[in-house]
Amino acid sequence: MTRLILPNLQGEQMGQVIVTITLTNRIDQVMAKRGFISAEEVRSCTLDDVLVDTGATLLCLPSSVIQQLGLVQGGEARVETTTGVQVGRIFRDVELCIEERRGTFDCLELTDVPYALLGVTPMEVLGLEPDLKNRRLRVLPMNAEQTYLSVL
Repeated sequence: MTRLILPNLQGEQMGQVIVTITLTNRIDQVMAKRGFISAEEVRSCTLDDVLVDTGATLLCLPSSVIQQLGLVQGGEARVETTTGVQVGRIFRDVELCIEERRGTFDCLELTDVPYALLGVTPMEVLGLEPDLKNRRLRVLPMNAEQTYLSVL
């Protein structure tokens, strides 16, 4: 497990939600499934101190984690940050697992901070929402009677 440094939010911890996530290089998974590499060669890591950030759109990972996973850059995008609009690098095909829910996502590289952020898009896709009162992620229903997925 990789432990990252959390931002210093002195006096702002009310409602702060910290989660553990597992990340895997999806391309490695496909290569292993097709027999091109062994299962042991699939790059993966678990991050214990990921900040749920409803102000972030994407999964945001530090450069060191992106390098560790060997993710492929898919492009660049203009990104609004607390210091203004900047160009950020987008990386493709990271499998994200939280609370036994899995999905494959793009991620934004964080170059100025040593921590990861979980943005709203992966939470929505995986059926997770922050419970700020109890400082945890709530897993939305997905059973025979209810589902968080809709086609209306």
